[in-house]
Amino acid sequence: MAMPTKQEWTERAEAQVKRTQLFINGKFVDAASGKTFESINPRDGKLIANVAEGDAEDVNRAVAAAKASFDAGVWREMAPLDRKKLILRWVELIHAHAEELALLETMNCGKPISDSLNVDVASCANNMQWYAECIDKLYGEIAPIPRDSVAFIEREPMGVVGAVVPWNYPLIITSWKVGAALAAGNSVVLKPAEQSPLSALLFAELATQAGLPDGVLNVVPGFGPTAGGALGRHMDVNKLAFTGSTEVGKYFLKYAAESNAKAVSLELGGKTPHVVLGDLPDIDAAASAIAWGVFYNAGQTCHAGTRVIVDARVEDELLDKVREVSKSIMPGDTYDPATAMGTIVDRTQFDRVNEYIKIGESEGAKIHTGGKPVEPVKGGVFIPPTIFTDVKPGMRIEKEEIFGPVLGSVRVTNEEEAVRIANDTQYGLGAALWTRDVSKAHKIARQLRAGTVWVNTFDRSNITTPFGGFKQSGTGRDRSLHSIEGYTNLKTTWIQL
Repeated sequence: MAMPTKQEWTERAEAQVKRTQLFINGKFVDAASGKTFESINPRDGKLIANVAEGDAEDVNRAVAAAKASFDAGVWREMAPLDRKKLILRWVELIHAHAEELALLETMNCGKPISDSLNVDVASCANNMQWYAECIDKLYGEIAPIPRDSVAFIEREPMGVVGAVVPWNYPLIITSWKVGAALAAGNSVVLKPAEQSPLSALLFAELATQAGLPDGVLNVVPGFGPTAGGALGRHMDVNKLAFTGSTEVGKYFLKYAAESNAKAVSLELGGKTPHVVLGDLPDIDAAASAIAWGVFYNAGQTCHAGTRVIVDARVEDELLDKVREVSKSIMPGDTYDPATAMGTIVDRTQFDRVNEYIKIGESEGAKIHTGGKPVEPVKGGVFIPPTIFTDVKPGMRIEKEEIFGPVLGSVRVTNEEEAVRIANDTQYGLGAALWTRDVSKAHKIARQLRAGTVWVNTFDRSNITTPFGGFKQSGTGRDRSLHSIEGYTNLKTTWIQL
């Protein structure tokens, strides 16, 4: 099917959004308080819809529905093959509603519509399909104990899972958490970010249409301190899975300690370095990977490669090539299928990124390109690709997560210095290394303290590989079979013969 035109997407976006209520126990319902909040389109600053604002009472209702469904066994006791088939029907509905999901994602997050459709929605569907296919392929174990006994080791679902997802990749990250939690047999309460609630509501409705029993998946839009905090503190939530900032992630550890010591998995911030040695094999390939790795999604990616730690001998040539690539990733109308970069998610984040650009200049770093907002659509919050040179270790733009299309270059003279600077951060989500020397590649990859290390490439990923960080980039993993393990408890059943 041909991609709709810019005009067609624009006209569709003007239609009234249908799903703005909470989704609890298989039905759309108003917030108990009757409150709503405004969902704003970052493309032009216009109101999309007023969305029901969930709070503690709504979280109580959603958790009660999830717990009732779990206790009744309507999902966890369903035969694995039947659960797989149900999720595969859900995947078919995601594909059938792909354009509607993509437009909601673009309206909420400011993504280019082509990315929302071809990357975010497609990945969501593929991820849910993969988790579905895992369900009837998960085996238990028999322990090697004396022959007068038999000990079964099984993984059981934890119960009620609270999933709190961010606004940068709502559907993708939702599919990571919901897919793994449901594959393990849990029931889920999902709290989308207040900036991006709309696609989650349609996602849940499609699950019910596919036959997912009522209460197994609930969605409560709202704000972090109220809805998020209530979910984190709830005594009947057995596991909390969060993706977002390190600052907020620490709150969920606190909430768990203040309540029932629930399991918590966190995928948090990042300050990913590209360690570029003088013997890199292909400077054009490196420049392209570096540019797309930081400017894609307007830099709003937790593992974006925001630091280039580069051998002084190749820095100038590399940055000139990165700048050339960035010219093909300029901000444009998010409804235009040809647009490569969309908006910053909202005015607050827009102001934050601009403030960091000012901080970088005040610290003595120099702008190589970009640095000034643009406005391809009136009223929108757009920042072009921005590159800083003369960045020194310890500068705020080198140490702190900006979450925008801002790249800083740190010049080094040897690989030991490069590795030291790369690791001198509170974060450890990702890292990249560029060298043609296979021995150096193995040695330095082991030295880099990060959950994923790419060598001579960047941001290559697959649902089969785990994703998560070291240090203050979090604990636990999304994606892969290891993520399903994170939504289960191990049980040993010992039988004396």
